[in-house]
Amino acid sequence: MKKNKAIDWKNYDPNDFFDELIAAKGKPRPVATAITDYLGNLGSEEIQARQQAAELAILEMGISFTIYSEGENIDRAWPFDIIPRVISLREWETIEQGLAQRLTALNMFINDIYNDQNIVKDKVIPKYVFANSKNFREQCRGFTPPLGVWAHICGSDLVRDKDGTVYVLEDNLRVPSGVSYMLENRQLTKRVFPELFDNTSILPVDDYTNQLFDMLASISPRPQDHPKIAVLTPGIFNSAYFEHSFLAQRMGAELVEGADLVVGEDDCVYMRTVEGLERVDVIYRRIDDDFLDPEEFRADSTLGVPGLMRAWRNGKVGLANAPGAGVADDKVIYAFVPDMIRYYLDEEPIIPNVPTWMCVNKQDQEYVLEHLDELVVKPANESGGYGMLVGPHSTKKQRAEFARLIKKNPRNYIAQPTLNLSVAPTLCDEGLAPRHLDLRPFVLQGVRTYVTAGGLTRVAMRKGSLVVNSSQGGGSKDTWIVDEEN
Repeated sequence: MKKNKAIDWKNYDPNDFFDELIAAKGKPRPVATAITDYLGNLGSEEIQARQQAAELAILEMGISFTIYSEGENIDRAWPFDIIPRVISLREWETIEQGLAQRLTALNMFINDIYNDQNIVKDKVIPKYVFANSKNFREQCRGFTPPLGVWAHICGSDLVRDKDGTVYVLEDNLRVPSGVSYMLENRQLTKRVFPELFDNTSILPVDDYTNQLFDMLASISPRPQDHPKIAVLTPGIFNSAYFEHSFLAQRMGAELVEGADLVVGEDDCVYMRTVEGLERVDVIYRRIDDDFLDPEEFRADSTLGVPGLMRAWRNGKVGLANAPGAGVADDKVIYAFVPDMIRYYLDEEPIIPNVPTWMCVNKQDQEYVLEHLDELVVKPANESGGYGMLVGPHSTKKQRAEFARLIKKNPRNYIAQPTLNLSVAPTLCDEGLAPRHLDLRPFVLQGVRTYVTAGGLTRVAMRKGSLVVNSSQGGGSKDTWIVDEEN
């Protein structure tokens, strides 16, 4: 009996979008020929069986995320599509340089803002931009952390437009999440397509936790010793708790909650253990500034550690990311990153920003209000795809509400064109179909800068949707950086 082909690439149509695997109907991109040829020779039942095997592995491995719905925390299995996204090493090397350039400039900006504010004095950035920032922390004024680095871990979201141009959509500098899913996606794909990893030069990603440990160790106040590192989590009900425990385990670090730590009279941080107090050198904190230290921020916080800011400022503990780093995790600040790169590094940005209108500027605001049906409007400090208006998919009532919000608080809103996000072949209810996606690479900065080989590709599983967040129906794929010359 003749085996049905799972995929006839001549029938796969990415429509008018840039497709990450397929250049045109029936024509895979050179970097994707290994995976497209392979899939083209598998039967439809075989592909479905492998997808089901991946989903079963996700349940067995306990890979989950939490969504908050109607006052309840609901654990969901991680949504994963077995068909990877593929990028050539040649293209990736340029992106990697651009990400390192960007984080270097952002760290220089944060340090400048909390100290001399030269970028304001030289009129490159208006003072109101950060003075009204929700994440500017007066408690950090006059301080420079070790190595001058505030944002040690950054997850920058990249998108590709219709013409193939890669843009930075936003920078996540407070508590960027998702790297554990990048690592688990690779393990799942190796299970599903082991043969391809034997015959294709796919760059590895599994050294990330070693790189993370080394970066954290580089900010230890006791560099000569093997540092004691702790991952500070809000607890099991946090949506990213799986990742907190995953990273702690992989690094050989302690997973702690605020109540497990105490700041001593010597300003050092100690962990409570059955054998007594044990000093902690570096804390990878996964809780927001507001909850970090009830002596300095929210007095009602039970998640943080009283005195932690004092210990940090006195150089007795390293904190990653540093408190106050979120001043640059603001969609209004984002608009000025190309100017920061020119100002601090005297270089042109390698990766461009998406064109951005700032509603605090009168001309920009007028344009945005007149074109709400065409634009994506975002609040300055929300994340996860919440609180935004996607103009082309909005109702008249929604646009009227956003017009009111913008006029009421223009500093809090920016607008961007609705990009024709790139697509990739994805297994859906109707079979194989193009779905929109983005990419979150992770960048570490300590003594040196490290960029993951690829990152977390998030995919909008719903037809026509541009929202890739897992909390709103998105899924994910493994990301392959392929060396075509090997």
